[in-house]
Amino acid sequence: MSIEELKIEIAKKVFETDDENLLSELDMLLSHSEPVVMEELPKHVQEGIKRGLQQAKEGKLIPHDEVMKRLSESLP
Repeated sequence: MSIEELKIEIAKKVFETDDENLLSELDMLLSHSEPVVMEELPKHVQEGIKRGLQQAKEGKLIPHDEVMKRLSESLP
């Protein structure tokens, strides 16, 4: 699963939950993490992120369920 697909899956779960404690803890976790500075990442990682973001803008995403289905069919 790409980082963009993971973000989408997490966002879906956040919108679906009404668990106030979970949302509060998630907010605290996200508020205390150190930001990633794009320029400090290796060049190949930056390029991969940019390519993934462009693909997402173009709608070139595969839903998580479809990825899991494909994986289960290809693995013994």
